[in-house]
Amino acid sequence: MPHDPERTGAAPPAAAPAAAVAAAAVGTPGNPLRVTNPRMLRALAHPARLAILQFLALEGPATATECAGVAGLSPSACSYHLRALAQYGFIEEDPQSAEDGRQRPWRARIIALSWGDEPGTSLGMRVAGQMVEQTMRSQADELRRRYLDRQPEYPAPWRRALGYTNDVLHVTPAELSALRERLAEVVGEFRRLDPSERPPGAGRVHVMLDLTPWFEPDAAGQE
Repeated sequence: MPHDPERTGAAPPAAAPAAAVAAAAVGTPGNPLRVTNPRMLRALAHPARLAILQFLALEGPATATECAGVAGLSPSACSYHLRALAQYGFIEEDPQSAEDGRQRPWRARIIALSWGDEPGTSLGMRVAGQMVEQTMRSQADELRRRYLDRQPEYPAPWRRALGYTNDVLHVTPAELSALRERLAEVVGEFRRLDPSERPPGAGRVHVMLDLTPWFEPDAAGQE
């Protein structure tokens, strides 16, 4: 999610033309919600809540029992985290999707958000952002560990396509920003949140692009 410097979470959005952003609802990939409330951001730092929100965003409405299976919690414990997410507007109840009157399905209201750490950002926001980033990185590390544990079981075409690439760049801040936007646009072409857009044989793949400075702060060049 976009930028300068910016951190993003939940479902990373693609770069989009201004007209498309204006038309997209707030909290969707084309128009991520800008978070300025540290309490709202901290609500996502819990691994179970992040997993629940991602599940609802990717799979659609679900009950506390269904979410509990993804979050590794009991339904009653999961209900607590669902209410916490609802308190800050990340999710809401969706009675229209209930199969009967006893069900209480929930649906995601926000699937893309952003927050900044530029000069002037409050200490509370910086700490909250770091907490969410740590949770997201831990989640990505666990996902990769599970893949490596079962790597031989995957079909050869998937094994050849999966994995990561290491490289090094020598760029200005402006060039790096432009590269981020180009990469986000390319990645966004393959997001396909609508199942009807996915070709036969498509599988869900987690993408995390990490552009990390390989120099000390006092060595940063000025534009």
